[in-house]
Amino acid sequence: MIAIVNLLLVAINIYSFILIASILMSWLPNAKESGFGRMLSSITDPYLDIFRRFIPPLGMIDFSPIVAIFALNLASRGIVVLFNYFY
Repeated sequence: MIAIVNLLLVAINIYSFILIASILMSWLPNAKESGFGRMLSSITDPYLDIFRRFIPPLGMIDFSPIVAIFALNLASRGIVVLFNYFY
């Protein structure tokens, strides 16, 4: 059971880094149109679209990735709390 929890936590951590890479690429001109940028977008946009439905961008600033990373952080902490509660 510990291995499954650790695997989930590592997967959440890796996905958080992928989200950060996608955010950083959005600051660079034409980086999202590259092959790597399109791959990152195909991985991150379905998750970010959930938050973009409820949090519209303010001007040119999109706050949905910040909320998405915060939600992933809460999920990982919740997994740890549940694991400690049951075991």
